[in-house]
This record gives sequence, structure tokens and C-alpha cells, in this order.
Amino acid sequence: MDLDEKKSEYLNGRGAQLNTENRFLKNSFSKEHVEAIDDWEIANEKTSFVFSNAKSIVNKVESPDVNMVYSLNPYQGCEHGCIYCYARNSHEYWGYSAGLDFERKIIVKKDAPELFKKFIEKKGWNALPISISGNTDCYQPCERKFQLTRQILKIALTYKQPISMITKNSLIIRDLDIIKEMAKHKLISVYVSITSLNEELRQKLEPRTTTAKQRLKVIEQLSKADVPMGVMAAPMIPGLNNHEIPAILKASAEAGAIGAGYTVVRLNGAISKIFEDWLAKNFPDRFDKVWHQIQDCHNGNVNDSRFGARMRGEGNFAQLMSSTFKLHCKLNGLNVKKIELNSSAFKVPQAQLNLF
Repeated sequence: MDLDEKKSEYLNGRGAQLNTENRFLKNSFSKEHVEAIDDWEIANEKTSFVFSNAKSIVNKVESPDVNMVYSLNPYQGCEHGCIYCYARNSHEYWGYSAGLDFERKIIVKKDAPELFKKFIEKKGWNALPISISGNTDCYQPCERKFQLTRQILKIALTYKQPISMITKNSLIIRDLDIIKEMAKHKLISVYVSITSLNEELRQKLEPRTTTAKQRLKVIEQLSKADVPMGVMAAPMIPGLNNHEIPAILKASAEAGAIGAGYTVVRLNGAISKIFEDWLAKNFPDRFDKVWHQIQDCHNGNVNDSRFGARMRGEGNFAQLMSSTFKLHCKLNGLNVKKIELNSSAFKVPQAQLNLF
């Protein structure tokens, strides 16, 4: 690969720097040419929203690699723009690219609260925990406007439906009033994703997310409200942030986290090309080292789709990360107490719930 070919005007405020080809479309553009760089903080920024009338909102999770049985995602695509995000490929099912489209064209499932309510009212529903943000972050910036996540939490509290959440956005503090009440009934647990404590690296990896400092404050504020908190150090990228595992776990435990998890980066589908382009533009001096170390974790490839191996990787480098993670969890008292949610309080209220 010629690294000089990768150098071009950089799109600030975006993770992906191109649009990859959609494998489901016969005719599609594989690159987007931008005439001007948009500032993501400006009100008229170029992110657009597509409203979808979904038929269902809660999905059964078949993967044994993730700690969830059911997932719910009120948004598809994500403004955060995390360059490594495994959910990018899912945007192709909607007719878009996994690259810039994933960050710029956000699908809003406006009927998500009503669909959630209908799902948990089904006869025989046993109130197993439902994970919000199993695919894309439910507290990405557009949640401030559409408030789908807040509406869903209101319903969950009314029905006493247990919820687990993961986010990397401090917007979750807005809903502390609901989350605190849910915690009193053991109905909620929250994990905060922290990929790096290095602000310069964070801005490149996750351009529209809140800082690691703010995420630690989220852990602190919610844990003080007796919300069971955890940290997800993910993904670990060899040669970029894997050395931060001890510091991330220590800082999170000091902030109040009691649980922790991690994953090794895997560049499945179109993400391989998107990440390769990003890595060459941001770290040309480290490109070969990082790319080869990722391959070392996946038997010579940058992705491994096998259950049991895809999230943790294999080989000496992956084993070193695993050992480091386990050691520093032990040193910081993480994963000692199991987080359990209460399904026994679930009840469909007699009165019709007002969603708005």
C-alpha cells in the first residue's frame, strides 16, 4: 500500500474519511468528495436524519460473546464517528455506506418507545434484562433532540423492566432522575466505554464523543446514586491504546466502577478499509506496526468472526492483553461483585401509559 496515496485533506470532526462501497448495491459510489469541512458543533452541520417506522425494536441476541440476551437500538448509524465501530457494517443493510454515511445519515426509529412498550406487554414475557446500545450509542448527540432513550427509560421504570446500558456520552446524566429511581428497584446497570485516557488519541479515534475525563465523572455521579457501574475498555488496539488498560481500570475503579470488560479490535467487513485509510492518515509512522499487531491477534487477518475468538483474539499479543486485564481487575477490585438485575417486580400497569 502506498501511504502517499492516503494523504488528502482531512475531514475534522469525522472518524471515517471516505465512503466505502455498499456490498448490497449494484451501483454505488465508493468515495464521497466534500467541498467544505463542516464543524460538527454548528447547528446547521451536515448530519441528516432519516425517520424510520420500524416493525420491531427488541432483538434476540444469539452471540455467546456478549453478555446480553435482548438488545434495543433506537438509532442506526452514530454521530460519534468511532473509527473502529463494528456497527458500521449494519448501515449497509439500510442502503448506505459503512463509512461517512454511518456518521452523517442517522436513522431515527421514532416509534421505538411504543414498540418497546408493545414488546414487554406480550403475554408470557419474563422480563429478562434488555440491553440498550448493543449496536449504536443511545446517547449519541441526536438523543438530546429526539429523547427516544429517555422515553424508553420512563416506560421501563413504570413497568419495572430491567435495563442494561452502555454509552460513551455524558448526556446520560440528563436522565439521572429516572435512572436513580430504577436503581432503587435494581432495574438498571450502566457501563461506560473508555477507549483511551489520552485526549489527543480520543479525538482521533472517537471525534464526537465526550472526553475520558467526563466519562469518569459519569461513573462517579451514577455510582454515587447507587447505580451499578462498569467500564468497558474497548476496543484495545495493539500499538495505539493497549498499554492503557491498567490506567483505564484504575481510574474507573477510583470513580466507582465495580465491573469491567474489554475487547480486542476486529476490522470486519468494510471497517477494514475504513480503518486502514484512517490509520495511514493519522499514524503513518506506526501504520505497519499497528496493522501487523492487529493481524497477530487474528491469525494473520485483521478480523476473526468465530465465536469465542473474535472479541478476545488469539496468539501471544492477545494473551498478554488478557493477562494484563485480569491482573489489573484484581488489583482494583473489579468484577468481584456480580451485577444482578431484578425481574421479579415486572408488572404491566392497568392504566394506559402516556409516552409524551
